[in-house]
Amino acid sequence: MFVDKAKIYVKGGDGGDGLVAFRREKYVPEGGPAGGDGGDGGDVIFRVDEGLRTLVDFRYQKHFKAQRGEKGRNKSQHGANAEDLIVRVPPGTVVIDDDTQEIIADLTRHNQEVVVAKGGRGGRGNTRFATANNTAPEIAENGEEGEERWVVLELKVMADVGLVGFPSVGKSTLLSVVSGAKPKIGAYHFTTLTPNLGVVEVGDGRSFVMADLPGLIEGAHEGVGLGHEFLRHVERTRIIVHVVDMAGTEGRDPFEDWEKINGELKLYNAKLEERPQIIAANKMDMPGAEEHLSEFKRRLAETGRDVTICPISAIAKSGVQELLYKVADQLETIPEMPLVEELADLSERKVYRLEREEGEDFTIRRDNEAFVIESPSIEKLIKRTNFSTHESVMRFARILRKKGIDAALRERGAKDGQTIRIGDYEFEFVEQE
Repeated sequence: MFVDKAKIYVKGGDGGDGLVAFRREKYVPEGGPAGGDGGDGGDVIFRVDEGLRTLVDFRYQKHFKAQRGEKGRNKSQHGANAEDLIVRVPPGTVVIDDDTQEIIADLTRHNQEVVVAKGGRGGRGNTRFATANNTAPEIAENGEEGEERWVVLELKVMADVGLVGFPSVGKSTLLSVVSGAKPKIGAYHFTTLTPNLGVVEVGDGRSFVMADLPGLIEGAHEGVGLGHEFLRHVERTRIIVHVVDMAGTEGRDPFEDWEKINGELKLYNAKLEERPQIIAANKMDMPGAEEHLSEFKRRLAETGRDVTICPISAIAKSGVQELLYKVADQLETIPEMPLVEELADLSERKVYRLEREEGEDFTIRRDNEAFVIESPSIEKLIKRTNFSTHESVMRFARILRKKGIDAALRERGAKDGQTIRIGDYEFEFVEQE
């Protein structure tokens, strides 16, 4: 089973809660706070494993959650950090955020890694809040929640050479002749529904990976036929071997076939027009093939394009070895990484985010009789605050007052007893004397 697209849910582990504890040794008067910090939650990390070839594993497991960090301990001991969750993916996997459609990573090298969901930070224990004015605080933070998101995995086959062409032009036959691959071969369109890969031994010590890609038809860039299910794989290949039915066995013109396929590749990704290409003029053992080849060369010369043509008969194995030599020679002149702009190392890209000044990161709106405060930083603070202790509540109130939220509520007419809603929490506004 070949699976080249999957949608999965990933969540980093939550941070462990900080602890409120005090030293109580016999000979240590006024021992003071001794609550340790919680451990950090584990990250969800995608790691490339060159032994994998498809995304079939993600068809049966769609949820990946890292472990949460341990809670803080007494005697100022830090809770253990959780281990990261390693998820293995095949080379050629593109990771896309399902909400923003942003490319998170393009994984091509063995053991290459990317963090797709970061674990939450552990909460601080009460030892962190001791001050000269408050030597025995009963304040501890809850652990931070880990990041969570839905991501789409797209696999683009990693092959040196991609066989393209209309259905039934002989791509699968050619692959079966030059490699140990055993693709399904039939006398009907779209016999090949998924890419087939084979290692080709040239015979002089050189070898390369060839992919028989599903048949292409006009309108594929818009999703017609196998559409994008085919085209995404062409981007990875270093050389395109364009297989043409030079005998025109289905009544089509060979040169028009070649132009239509190139047009579809260009419409899908303009850079594919610049990809090195070799034309495999197949079925030369059939009647009329020689005449069609002469006409093909004449019309190709009129376009001004310099493209190598190799007359072959895949089924009779004639001309195939010469084709392999030319492919191997050309591969030696091309960089190993595919020439696609999207393959730049995303880890080197810097992302700049707007840092709001203090007092600007909240909005207040009315919802009937209640005031609703919207602020990512305050909602995050709420989740980290342990409201079971009076000191934690007072600390939360001080932070809101310092941010200017109390004053902003008064300006909007907030009175004693009115409901203030922040995220999933509701509070009562109390005017201080």
